[in-house]
Amino acid sequence: MDKVLRVQHLSVLDLLDPNEVNKRASILPPSEDEFENVLVVDGAIAANEAMIMSMEVKEILKFKKSFLRGLRPETEGNRDEWERFVVIVANGREGMSMYPRLLPGATVLVDRHYNSLKPYRKGDFNMYAVKKDNACTIKYVEVAGRHLVLRPHNPAYPVEVMLMEEGKHARDYLIGRICYVGIET
Repeated sequence: MDKVLRVQHLSVLDLLDPNEVNKRASILPPSEDEFENVLVVDGAIAANEAMIMSMEVKEILKFKKSFLRGLRPETEGNRDEWERFVVIVANGREGMSMYPRLLPGATVLVDRHYNSLKPYRKGDFNMYAVKKDNACTIKYVEVAGRHLVLRPHNPAYPVEVMLMEEGKHARDYLIGRICYVGIET
C-alpha cells in the first residue's frame, strides 16, 4: 500500500475527508481550567484562513472562558468552519489610525463569527478587522453603494474607500468585530 501511495504521490491523509481531520485535530492544547487558549496570528492569516495551522501561530494567549462565551455572534454567510477567535497585533499605522482606541503593538481579539454591520451595542460603532489587499486593516466600516468606507478614529489619517468586487458583500470583507484590545503600558 505504501508503494501505491508513493507512486500516486499521495499521503494517508489524502485518503481521509479533510473536514473529519479538522474536527479531530486541534493545535490548541485542551484547556482544563477557566481559561481558553486563543491563537495569535498575522493579520493576513486571520483574513484568509478559516482554520489556523500550527506553523502560522505566533503564540497563544489565554482569555476567560466566561468572557468569550458572553460575546454574541452575528454571522452573515457561512462561518461554521472558521475558528471563532483569533488575536492579531496592530502594527504602527493601524494602531495610530485608531488612536486612542488602539496603539501600535496592541493585541486585538477578533470575533470572526461577527461579520455583520449591525451594531453590537445600540448607538455605538463597531471596530472591525477588514480584509484589504489580502491583508488586514482595523477600522470603522460603512457601506456606500458598492463601496466599503473604512474610517479611522484618528482624524489625522485618511478615510479609505474600497470598491467591493462583483457578487461580493460587506460580510466577505469583514474578518470580524474587535471585541477586546490589550495595550501594555
